[in-house]
Amino acid sequence: MNSPLLPAGFTASGTTCGIKESGNPDLALFVSESAAAAAGVFATNRVLGAPVIVSGERVRSGTARAVIINSGNANACTGQQGLDDARQMTTDVAAGLDCNAEDVLVCSTGIIGVTLPMDVITAGIPAAVDALQSSSDAYKAAAAAMMTTDTFAKQVAVDVTLSTGTVRISGAAKGAAMIAPNMATMLAVVMTDAALRPDQCDEMLRYSVDRTFNCISVDGHMSTSDTVLLLANGASDSAPATEDDDRRLRESVQQVCEKLATDIIRDAEGAEHFVIVDVTGFETREAAFAIAKEISESALVKTAVAGNDPNWGRITSAAGYAGVDFDTSFLSLKINHTNVFKAGRPVKYDESALSRQMNDNREVRLLLELSGGPASGSESVRFWTSDLTQEYVRLNSEYTT
Repeated sequence: MNSPLLPAGFTASGTTCGIKESGNPDLALFVSESAAAAAGVFATNRVLGAPVIVSGERVRSGTARAVIINSGNANACTGQQGLDDARQMTTDVAAGLDCNAEDVLVCSTGIIGVTLPMDVITAGIPAAVDALQSSSDAYKAAAAAMMTTDTFAKQVAVDVTLSTGTVRISGAAKGAAMIAPNMATMLAVVMTDAALRPDQCDEMLRYSVDRTFNCISVDGHMSTSDTVLLLANGASDSAPATEDDDRRLRESVQQVCEKLATDIIRDAEGAEHFVIVDVTGFETREAAFAIAKEISESALVKTAVAGNDPNWGRITSAAGYAGVDFDTSFLSLKINHTNVFKAGRPVKYDESALSRQMNDNREVRLLLELSGGPASGSESVRFWTSDLTQEYVRLNSEYTT
């Protein structure tokens, strides 16, 4: 992956308007110099933030010029006032860019149930517009302004060679907790200078989200504000012209999303372990997904990892209540490449050595394999999760107080 640079025809800024008491940056702005094809995937929670509603409506047009993001306040559960405020943010940005408000998408993240301080936001948006640049510093500043409890800015850029030329895909995201599939609690903006139709954007984004942001979990708690947006402005004058081009571009969008998604898990609140959960040998992807999700969200599995305890019984039992009809006698499990359970039976291994290995390495790998019987096949799913520590409990017990 290349150094994080914006694609051609995009600018960004990250500024401070005063939403956060800390004085940290809290307004991020991403702008395409021309109308871009656009697609979005949003939270499926019945309780949605006002920006999710507004952006969800607008992205259906298939085009957008800009995305304005505030951190420190989710603008969720704020009624009609929240909707009015979200729309006002887009109107203020549009005035600075000389475009229609409907061409501006909006995201918010932070505390739920508090109305936005629109006086400071309205005053701060012109400064955000004035600060727009195409530089890597501006891109990094925008990624930093999206952060809430994140400890580092999450951004990435990838160059892709198509038969028609080279294009760039860049992405920025925030997220550290309240992370669950469908979607993970996060905001992400993915941009490319490839020329794409809105339907191509939609297909590539949904394919990628299903295999990345929908495969991470910190605590199983679904947010009100999840948003992933893809903007393609065609500034490179290169479009996918062959099936191979389509595949390369889709895989690269997935690569960008995977880097952002796994960075969210690496930055999970209080986490000491980054856990990769591979579930293989199932008849359908849905079955493998269901099992991977249950393992990744099990509090007992996560606390065992936090304590460097290779308690494989918690992992296999989580697989057993995922609603998939499989035969345990064909089930095997490895922890960090060590066989602990094979073909339905425990395996003798050095428990102390495996515990020390877990303690000495931040990364833990769980591989659950089905080798025959009902529900077996060739499908697999990879999930990413974190352990559950006392620090996570402390951070989230003190979040608003």
